[in-house]
Amino acid sequence: MNHLKFFPIFSLLLALTSLFSTPTNAAMFVVKNNCPYTVWGAAVPGGGQQMNPGATWIVYANPGQTAARIWARTGCRYNGQNGLICNTGDCGGQFHCTGYGRGPNTLAEYALKQWNDLDFFDISLVDGFNVPMSFLPTNGCNRGPTCAADLNGPCPGPLRANGGCNNAYNYSYSRFFKGRCPDAYSYPQDDATSMYSCPSGTNYKVTFCP
Repeated sequence: MNHLKFFPIFSLLLALTSLFSTPTNAAMFVVKNNCPYTVWGAAVPGGGQQMNPGATWIVYANPGQTAARIWARTGCRYNGQNGLICNTGDCGGQFHCTGYGRGPNTLAEYALKQWNDLDFFDISLVDGFNVPMSFLPTNGCNRGPTCAADLNGPCPGPLRANGGCNNAYNYSYSRFFKGRCPDAYSYPQDDATSMYSCPSGTNYKVTFCP
């Protein structure tokens, strides 16, 4: 039996189920592509979305969600049903991501309703950089990280990649990232200046190329 022919119907049912099952207390993440080129948004949880310049995508996550990520994929080309191959941020060749992307990619990371009923969130460059990003609360809180610099142009030679800049966890290279994006994680355990928190119930906006 050819299961591929059922994919459009399955996708429609999945989208409708997601639409009507979104709980009222879920956090909303408005993802905006402000880049002058097309990116393919990715989210775990959330899936994926082609985002032309100016496009917006809405992602929801339930209280208690941990280890969540939103990122942009660049240099992508379609590859059959639900297939998408990308130079940066590729998630196993899938259009709708169910696993994390391959670096280099700028990451918006979050965990909802954790200790003391707080959300914790950050921008991470630990897996490298592909597009500038901001990750800001839209209600109930007023602090969040921004990495507005384009690190691809000045990326050190050994870290250069097709469409991005790798992070080698080396002190001198970490200083390159931290110096240009002081709000963002540039190496593991970089918590003091890179971890942000807001009360549970806050909504957020992730902007590519803010």
